[in-house]
Amino acid sequence: MRSARFRRTRRASAVTLVSALTLTALAACGTSSSNNGSGGSDGGGSSDPAAPLDPKTKVTLTIDCMPPAAKAAELKEWKEDVAEFNKTYPNVTIEGRSTPGQCLEPPRFTAMLKAKSQPDVFYTYFTDLPQVLDNDGAADITAYVNDKSVPLLKDIDPNVLGSLKQDGKLYGLPTSNYTMGLLINRKLFQQAGLDPDAPPRTWAQVRTAAQKIAGLGKGIAGFGEYSAGNTGGWHFTAQMYSLGGEVVDASGRKAAFNNGLGKQVAENLHAMRWQDDSMGKTQLLKWGDLQKQIATDKLGMFLAAPDDIAYMVQQLGAAYENFGMGPIPGEKNTLAGGNNYMVKKGISGDKIKAAVAWLNFKNLSVGKGQFDWARTKADKLPVGVPQPNFWLNESKTKDDAARVENATMPVANFKTFMDNPVAGKAEPPKAQEVYKVLDNVMSGILTNKDADIDKLLATAEAQVNQVLANQ
Repeated sequence: MRSARFRRTRRASAVTLVSALTLTALAACGTSSSNNGSGGSDGGGSSDPAAPLDPKTKVTLTIDCMPPAAKAAELKEWKEDVAEFNKTYPNVTIEGRSTPGQCLEPPRFTAMLKAKSQPDVFYTYFTDLPQVLDNDGAADITAYVNDKSVPLLKDIDPNVLGSLKQDGKLYGLPTSNYTMGLLINRKLFQQAGLDPDAPPRTWAQVRTAAQKIAGLGKGIAGFGEYSAGNTGGWHFTAQMYSLGGEVVDASGRKAAFNNGLGKQVAENLHAMRWQDDSMGKTQLLKWGDLQKQIATDKLGMFLAAPDDIAYMVQQLGAAYENFGMGPIPGEKNTLAGGNNYMVKKGISGDKIKAAVAWLNFKNLSVGKGQFDWARTKADKLPVGVPQPNFWLNESKTKDDAARVENATMPVANFKTFMDNPVAGKAEPPKAQEVYKVLDNVMSGILTNKDADIDKLLATAEAQVNQVLANQ
């Protein structure tokens, strides 16, 4: 799912009205009939897909997820980036489409794909590729992406690029990524006599720390979990991954959680909830609930992606100094996800080149576009959250240094998370349907002291197998 509330739910909370807003990049872009979005170009094009976009090429690109007017700083940066892009490519007209809520909720996204009404460059999550390809919606851009069109290609984490590939073909380019870790309230850690610079690294340590934090009283919970709105299943999956387990087997056709590891996850949570009383009385929580609890000093820890921190500061009025992160306990694997853009199938080769050129400038250039941290700081937007960070090699060194130099938050609080990276693992097939089933396991454990864990897992296994059989 998507980061900061998993990306899928960000889509699920979107407003259904979609408005198209056009940015005429510069007067030099022109408004002549040659600048149309129908395919082809009016001079300057090249039939060689491996050749970068010729600056003389005239095309119009429609692009998803331009920031809405309500996000004034982000929209300002978008407009600046269009203007800067047009200094090199003056004949490319960018038409940005803004969706209140950012970006599209699942029913509308599905309807858009079926109607073939997606923009030329459209926003997706890592888990969307099967659905997009099932609807024949994305162009194969493999031949268009190379070290000429995307100079830092070799420095992009291959696991992130892998989320956009099928059968060796590339169908998009990433904009951000995330891996889950353990988010902590530093104030409560200190009050409970725990070291906020050394978050728990095992689930046994989490249990011990949660008891100490809950011991503070005043309705404070030591550890929190979701169990509704598909988020419980999402986090059950994350915990399985953290111990080296699976939720769906390698064939993609069979559930793989009704085993010793699945029982270990379930029994540990049940013990924390009912024996230790360290998870609070209120359950059936979904995304947004734990964020509110930890932001108001009522929760000590929960599993999250790093951008939850920016959300809590910007939307809930919390302070950056109050939060820290460590790697996911267990550290075998961590659930990974992110966002990307795909290119609509059927558009011209020149428009594909223009799309790659724009995505390279906006999202894949250290020090430019979304990675211009000096500008981000000047615009009073968050700098220092440890993700997105899909860079490797020299690009990572440069980007990390720029984040620290321009940080608007104490980046040392995330040092344990950054210094101990855990291998990311993609979400299972039919993720949302699987998570919906696993919500029942989580809600059963957390709301019923006498829950039959074996029965919960066996019932969920049968239901997930049925979901997978219907692929």
